[in-house]
Amino acid sequence: MVSHVGILPSDVIDSLVARLNVPDEQSGLRFLRLPHPRTEGRTENIHIGGTDRSTSKRAVMVHVRGRSGGRSVIYVYDTQCVLMKILDGKLLMMTPVDPAFLLARILKAMMPKEGVVSNFRPADDIFEDAVEKLVRSPPASPNPKDPSTQLSENDLNRFLSLDCARSALKRVCETKEITPEIMVYRYSQEKFVETLKVKVARLAIPALFESSNTLIRGLAKDGLMEDGKEALLESGRMRAACDLVSQYIAPDVYNALLASYDFATLTVYLKGLDDEATAQAASRMDKVEARESTSSSAPANEKKRKGQAKASQGVEKLKKANTKGMSKLSSFFQAKSAS
Repeated sequence: MVSHVGILPSDVIDSLVARLNVPDEQSGLRFLRLPHPRTEGRTENIHIGGTDRSTSKRAVMVHVRGRSGGRSVIYVYDTQCVLMKILDGKLLMMTPVDPAFLLARILKAMMPKEGVVSNFRPADDIFEDAVEKLVRSPPASPNPKDPSTQLSENDLNRFLSLDCARSALKRVCETKEITPEIMVYRYSQEKFVETLKVKVARLAIPALFESSNTLIRGLAKDGLMEDGKEALLESGRMRAACDLVSQYIAPDVYNALLASYDFATLTVYLKGLDDEATAQAASRMDKVEARESTSSSAPANEKKRKGQAKASQGVEKLKKANTKGMSKLSSFFQAKSAS
């Protein structure tokens, strides 16, 4: 059995340690292969680890990082983590992920054709339809023989049965209460965008950006950290936060998220930077081409000058002689007129 190094959130580690001596069928900890929330691909080696329904409030996304060829490494993560051995050179990074991202991707794949409005339905009916369309009658796969592109009915049912998935319905769907016991749902991209905007607002706070050198460098590169650009800086943080969220949503949802903000001033400013950079690049290219043209013409001129042989002293004296009143040399070869 191949082992991997795993980097996990501390609370997940606590849960794992508490369940080390519990049989798998009782622990409730499983890895589920689900559709990636951003790409059109089936899974892209993204797995979700969930707990049992009664306690599951979150999910963990596993990112596989590695290279071909195996090697052994002993890695310790924090003082709470046990030693783990890696044999094939891969590193597993587990990060918390909002189940709403995963659920939205599943519900979006079930949407009817454009222009057709779906109906409000109970959660169980929606989930049963998801299993039917995504597993039993899935769309054509670009690599049907690749097992990593296949979606397991057990995995999908397991995820949809988790409390975290059911509670996420309210963050991605419109709801109607039929009776106190019956709630019906309909996927709404507008509702999902509103949920995303809450996340963007949390990510865009200055304290978070100041804790990330990467985010600060991105803002500074565009000159947004300079004095007098506070409004642009705020827009820049919001746009960067949208880009962070975009890693977990489909491209059309990302475009709808951007359209919900007024980035007009920031867009004009950034376009001005791009135009200035383009002009500077063109100017540098013109200078390079001018230098190359000068360099290429210099040898030809030098060769031309060397090809012109210097005249002898006698010829130079003849050039200076007074030829006034003398007949041209060609006149001696002309026919004489008859007298």
